[in-house]
Amino acid sequence: MKLIRVAAAVLNQTPLAWDANRDHVVAAIREARRQGASVLCLPELCLTGYGCEDEFHSRGLQQTALRVLEEVLPETRGMVVSLGLPFMHQHALFNAAALCVDGRVRGLVCKRFLAGDGIHYEPRWFKPWPHGHRATVELAGASVPIGDIHFDVGGVKLGFEICEDAWAAARPGGALAQAGVDVILNPSASHFAFGKHEVRQRFVLEGSRAFGVTYVYANLLGNEAGRAIYDGGALIGSGGHLCAAGPRFSYAAQIVTSAVVDVDATRMALARTQSFRPRLEERPSECVHADFAYPELEPAEATPELASWERSPSLKEEEFTRAIALGLFDYLRKSRSDGFVVSLSGGADSSGVACLVAAAVGFGVAELGLAGFRAKLAHASGAQGAGGVRELVHALLLCVYQGTENSTATTRDAARAVAEGLGADFLLLDVDRQVKGYVELVSGAVGRPLNWAHDDVALQNIQARTRGPAVGLLANLRNALLLATSNRSEAAVGYATMDGDTCGGLSPIAGIDKAFLRRWLRWLELQGPDGLAPLPALAAVTAQAPTAELRPAAAHQTDEDDLMPYDVLDAVERAAIRDKHTPVEVFRHMRARFAAVPAAQMLLWVERFFRLWCRNQWKRERYAPSFHVDDENLDPKTWCRFPIL
Repeated sequence: MKLIRVAAAVLNQTPLAWDANRDHVVAAIREARRQGASVLCLPELCLTGYGCEDEFHSRGLQQTALRVLEEVLPETRGMVVSLGLPFMHQHALFNAAALCVDGRVRGLVCKRFLAGDGIHYEPRWFKPWPHGHRATVELAGASVPIGDIHFDVGGVKLGFEICEDAWAAARPGGALAQAGVDVILNPSASHFAFGKHEVRQRFVLEGSRAFGVTYVYANLLGNEAGRAIYDGGALIGSGGHLCAAGPRFSYAAQIVTSAVVDVDATRMALARTQSFRPRLEERPSECVHADFAYPELEPAEATPELASWERSPSLKEEEFTRAIALGLFDYLRKSRSDGFVVSLSGGADSSGVACLVAAAVGFGVAELGLAGFRAKLAHASGAQGAGGVRELVHALLLCVYQGTENSTATTRDAARAVAEGLGADFLLLDVDRQVKGYVELVSGAVGRPLNWAHDDVALQNIQARTRGPAVGLLANLRNALLLATSNRSEAAVGYATMDGDTCGGLSPIAGIDKAFLRRWLRWLELQGPDGLAPLPALAAVTAQAPTAELRPAAAHQTDEDDLMPYDVLDAVERAAIRDKHTPVEVFRHMRARFAAVPAAQMLLWVERFFRLWCRNQWKRERYAPSFHVDDENLDPKTWCRFPIL
């Protein structure tokens, strides 16, 4: 047996937060050493943060990353540690992993396959490293190899697949296996999306089996830079078996997951594989040798267990709640805001946003404890005296109901019930006088009274816009972040008032469709996420038909009468925008899916969708930043580009 303990760390980094990022790296190295690990894989670009964007092209950033690398190097004595950073070579910038052995950088491996789809723009900043190319560079006072290399460290061979490398069809792992590599390290920055963790597990386990290696996968954690949420979830597989799995959606700054693996076992498994063909020719510059002594270890049972919520039949609901809650918590502390303000209408969207803020508090306190949670929000003075979850929610969340003459007691009472159920602070404002003042002002200017027969949209919009200034003022008074409440279905068709319900610095649910939100709210009402109680007060929300409540009550306004049923809208959106079908193709798909709907009605709905979609790109361009949760995002800044005209 050749037993070694390997480890993967997940880190909650922030772009350009040099001291904090370094401290998290050092804390992870020390924790891995405490666990007895000899080999530690840290996430991709962990020294700078992954989301530096065009700042990667700052020479100062590159120089500072090298300085921080030198600061961290002494911590790697007695260990083998990979550290991610950008590296300039031959006037090109590369996404690199530095393998540090016993306090020295022994080589740099650069990413071969760059992520350039979806929310990723790596080819904008980095160049892909060409297969088979190697060179020598000066780094940390020594000449070190760079490029398509692997390492023999104390008789154990290590190689790299850097994030996207493992997702590519021609992934480097096959060549590494032929070269006799024992351990593949994968430093990643893999954002959360529904179902993505299962894909990661597959490529880790199948890679470890097919390549006959131990596979160590590290990831980022939390809301790193504003939009993407990283779920962590370190993985260690060996010979096709899962040895260790780290927690997901943690509120910690860093988590280290380790396992004892038998290098001889994976070697012999490969030797028994008839299809395995080793590459026997020597390529001296390809393998970097470094002396290292591994401690003697005893075998340890690998019994990774999923968290109870990950076994839930409502996994999508659990993941959504935990992802957005963690995103909100990190956004709050990294923006140094003192809390959140939500214009709570008593409807589904704003109620959902308020519930997610409360979930952030509930999950955070459950993991960190009250003292630890307050310490993470040390800048927020109102949170420091809170003695429990409800008191913290009250300190961090203000809900404001703003009524007009078109508002009903149903929505007002629902808003109050949700706020009270969560423990949030609650204010009731009547903005009808302000609305009437604007209407009278403009009526006088244009020389005629405004009326619903001729000015329907204008009279609806002024109510929504009039609600913006008051909640903005309250957010300023509390040094709080105003949350917008629009969802993806509304964004698709522009069913939102700019500078009205889109007001806010962050739009946490703009990446999810309305049909799912309604199902999720019902789940929150009756069951709720593992570890948190359900919220029966949501019954007053889920019982309503969604309505903007901007027309007079006699109009009986509902969202679906204005648009179409939300399940149809979301299906049309996916077919048209995600799948890029033409209008006629979308109509044919919808006729097959919703056979009970008359053809003439479906034709009207499909035509309406395309007309509204094309008219409203300018609104989507102006939405506040939203969180990415699936591959159906409409955010034009990160996912779905479309012409304004």
